[in-house]
Amino acid sequence: VQLQASGGGLVQPGSSLRLSCAASRFSLDYYAIGWFRQAPGKEREGVSCISSSRGRTYYADSVKGRFTISRDIAKNTVYLQMASLKPEDTAVYYCAAKVTGYSNNTYFLPIEYDYWGQGTQVTVSS
Repeated sequence: VQLQASGGGLVQPGSSLRLSCAASRFSLDYYAIGWFRQAPGKEREGVSCISSSRGRTYYADSVKGRFTISRDIAKNTVYLQMASLKPEDTAVYYCAAKVTGYSNNTYFLPIEYDYWGQGTQVTVSS
């Protein structure tokens, strides 16, 4: 199982970014995928997740209405579209996979996830 996160960068407040999480050696049909972030001096927190079967989604209150998680099964890739970015969104963003089988459950705690990709830095600053 491998996860490759990409798409981070330095942007101004109010801008948009799309993060990608490319999965290899496993099928998204049987894994829930979560996006997490960790700012300096803070604990890793859940941002969004998507279930394996019907793509049920869940968002942290802090990003609801601004971030959208989606997936492309054919490309085995999960995306996090981030809009109206704020300085407080600055963090290293990670994607993670949880073995669920064919399930519509979502999972939001880092400890629940089995595999992690490397992070991608998102900096929102003027």
